[in-house]
Amino acid sequence: MKRRNFIYLTGVGAGAMMMKNFSAFANTIHPEQALEQVDPRIKKELADVALNAARSKGATYADVRIGRYLNQGIGARENRVQNINNSESYGAGVRVIVNGCWGFAATNNMSKDGIAKTAEAACAVAKANAKIGGTPVQLAAQQGFGEVSWKTPIERNAFEVPIKEKVDMLLAVNGAAMAGGATFVNSRIQCVNEQKYFASTDGSYIDQDIHRLYPTFTVTQTDPTTGGFDSRDALSSPVGMGYEYLTPKDSEKVQGVVTRYKNRYDMLEDAKNATQNARDKVKAKSVEPGKYDLVLDPSHLWLTIHESVAHPTELDRVLGYEANYAGTSFLSLEKLHSGNFHFGSKNVNIVGDKLQYGSLGAVGYDDEGVKCGKWDIIKDGVLVNFQAIRDQAHMLGLKASQGCCYAQSWDAVQFQRMPNVSLQPGKTPLSVDDMIKGVEKGIYIVGNGSFSIDQQRYNFQFGGQLFYEIKNGKIVGMLNDVAYQANTQEFWNSCSAVCDERDYRLGGAFNDGKGQPSQSNAVSHGASTAKFTGVNVINTKRRIG
Repeated sequence: MKRRNFIYLTGVGAGAMMMKNFSAFANTIHPEQALEQVDPRIKKELADVALNAARSKGATYADVRIGRYLNQGIGARENRVQNINNSESYGAGVRVIVNGCWGFAATNNMSKDGIAKTAEAACAVAKANAKIGGTPVQLAAQQGFGEVSWKTPIERNAFEVPIKEKVDMLLAVNGAAMAGGATFVNSRIQCVNEQKYFASTDGSYIDQDIHRLYPTFTVTQTDPTTGGFDSRDALSSPVGMGYEYLTPKDSEKVQGVVTRYKNRYDMLEDAKNATQNARDKVKAKSVEPGKYDLVLDPSHLWLTIHESVAHPTELDRVLGYEANYAGTSFLSLEKLHSGNFHFGSKNVNIVGDKLQYGSLGAVGYDDEGVKCGKWDIIKDGVLVNFQAIRDQAHMLGLKASQGCCYAQSWDAVQFQRMPNVSLQPGKTPLSVDDMIKGVEKGIYIVGNGSFSIDQQRYNFQFGGQLFYEIKNGKIVGMLNDVAYQANTQEFWNSCSAVCDERDYRLGGAFNDGKGQPSQSNAVSHGASTAKFTGVNVINTKRRIG
C-alpha cells in the first residue's frame, strides 16, 4: 500500500479507539491492517495440528475453527465525531467428542504448540464431562467437503473505504437533519468482517469471508412550546453486503407515504425525511384504543417475526435447554408431531434459510461444517419443523442438521442459533395500496420500536416508528402512542393477506443475544407487507387512574 493511500485510509481515525471491543481478546488495530489476510495454507496446517492432537487423546470427532474477526465502528452526534474504533480478534477454538461427551477449549496462541495444547485441553474437558455421565452425544452424519471456500458477494469492501469518506457521510447526514430543524441527531456505521476457517475429522477444510454492514441514525425533535419530543430511527436494514449498500438507487426505493429501501439505501434522503417525520410525530393525534386491522410494513414486521416465530421455533428453547436468556417456548414436540397445530392462518408460510442474498445470516457453511440450505418451519399455517443442529437432528427424526450452528467468535463454543426466518410473499398479486384500499378501520405501521414478550414467547406487545390511520381504504393522517397486544397464535391466525414478492424486503438484528455466557448473532427476517385483522391496540401514553 502506498503511503498516501495509507494516510487517506486512516483519516481522522488512526488513533481514536474509544468503543468497547466486541471480544475479550480483541485488539485495536490501524485500519489498513484489516486488509491483511491469513494464508489459507497456514490455517490448514494449524487445523491439522489440532485435529491430529485431538485424535491422539482419544477424540472420536473433532473440529477446529480458526477465526479472524474485524470490527469497525464510527459514530457522530450533530457536528462532531464521537468515536472511531477498529478492532481485530484472532484465535482458534477446538471442539471434540471423547467418551461420548463434548469438550471445548480456545486460544489466541496461534503457534503449532499452542494449537496442539488447546486440542488436548478440549479432550481433557470432554473426559471430565464423561465422568458425570448422561446420554452420549448423537452427532448426525456429515460428509466432508474437502477444501472449499465461500465469500459474501460484495461489490465494495467496507474496510477499503477511507474513514474520512465514512465520517463525511455521517456528518452530512447529521447536517441535513439539523438544517431541517432536528434538535438532536446521532448517526453510526458499523462494519464487520468474519474470516472463518473450519476443519473437522469429517474431512472438511472450509474457508469463508463474511461481510456485514449497518448504517443507522436517530433524529429527535422537541417542541419548546409544550415540552414534548419524539424521534425517528433510520429505515435502513443491517445487511450482509458491502459498502455498495450505501450507494442510492431509485429502483431499490419503495415509494409511499414514506420512502423505504430494499438492497440500496439513501441515508441522506432518509435523514431529511426522518426530520419531518419526527416533527409530525410530536403533533400527531394520539391513538384511540380498540380493535384495528393492522397493515405491517416489513421494516416493522421483521421484529415481530424475530420474537414470536424465530425464537420459539429454536429447538433448544422448545426442549427447555435454553431458558435463562429470554425464556423457553410455548411450542412442543407434541404440537409438531400432531401435524395439525395451526400456528397461523393459511397465508402464513415461514421458512428458515442461510442463503438469501444480502441477508445477515447468509453463509455457505455453518460453524460445524454443514452446507447451508432452506426449509419450511410453518407451511400453510401449520407448524412443520423447528431449527436443529447436528447433535439435535435425531430428536426431530432428521438424518442431517439444518445448518444453523454458530459461534460469535473463535473463543466461544458454537451452538444452535436462528437462521434467517422469513414470512414468504403472497402468491396472488397484491400491492400495498390495494391492501390499504380493503381496510375500513386500521393502522399502517412502519419501522420497529419497543416491544415486550413473555418467557414462553406467547403474549406480546409491539410498538413502531411511524403510524398512519386508515379510514375507508385511505390513509388520513399520522397517529402516535400506538402499540398492539396479542398472543402469538391469535396474532398469526389473524393474518388475512400478504403482499406479493414485489414488496419483499429484509429487516434484521445486527446483535441478537442468546446463551450464557451470552453470544451475539446477526440474523435477517424477510417479509412483504401483511394485514392482520382485529388486533387489540393500546395507547401507550395513557395512565390508569
